[in-house]
Amino acid sequence: MTINKLSRSRMTVTQVEDFLTKPPKGFSVEAVPSGYRVHSDSEKNLVLIDDFDSCRGRIVFHKSLGRKVKMHNLWEYTSMRKSLLSKKIYLLMSACEENFSVTNKKAADEARVLKQFVVSIDGSDPFIKWQMERGLDWTISSVAGESYRVDIDLTELLESWAAKHIHIITDKQIKVKPVWRDSSFTLKYYSDALFDFPHWFGFSKRKFNLRLT
Repeated sequence: MTINKLSRSRMTVTQVEDFLTKPPKGFSVEAVPSGYRVHSDSEKNLVLIDDFDSCRGRIVFHKSLGRKVKMHNLWEYTSMRKSLLSKKIYLLMSACEENFSVTNKKAADEARVLKQFVVSIDGSDPFIKWQMERGLDWTISSVAGESYRVDIDLTELLESWAAKHIHIITDKQIKVKPVWRDSSFTLKYYSDALFDFPHWFGFSKRKFNLRLT
């Protein structure tokens, strides 16, 4: 498998193996019996990566908030929003080989993982920040005073980047266009409202996409 990689100010895509071997500024990697523990500078970085298994063992990002972030009050939401708009956001994503025997809706879930990447986006970049602010404002104004869930999707951003800067050749020497798995993260806000009917019936789910250009 060969992969071409290019770093940009708005987004950086790094193979997990390279990330562990040469962690970026603000990160350090500790070898433990089960695998690796990754430490980061929480003042500058917002890590949203769940623990996962790799060929190097179990990878744990210390103090990571995970891919699904729960908030229970305005203070927690305000703090999270500030982090999203000022820090580098780190996520784990997988480039997969599409399984054409399943429907498109299930393709990413059924696809074989070819390579895992640590993807970072700069929340303080003016264009990324503008998109994030607009998406969050729309979500909050739509469900003010209620519980809600919002998915921030990076699929379009990754596909745009990959079309220009990456190619993957499988072990069968076949060049493939990757299907991206886990290319989003989720914010969940839980209101203390007694009768939160919109949330109960699934009407408080929102989603917005991020783009490079």
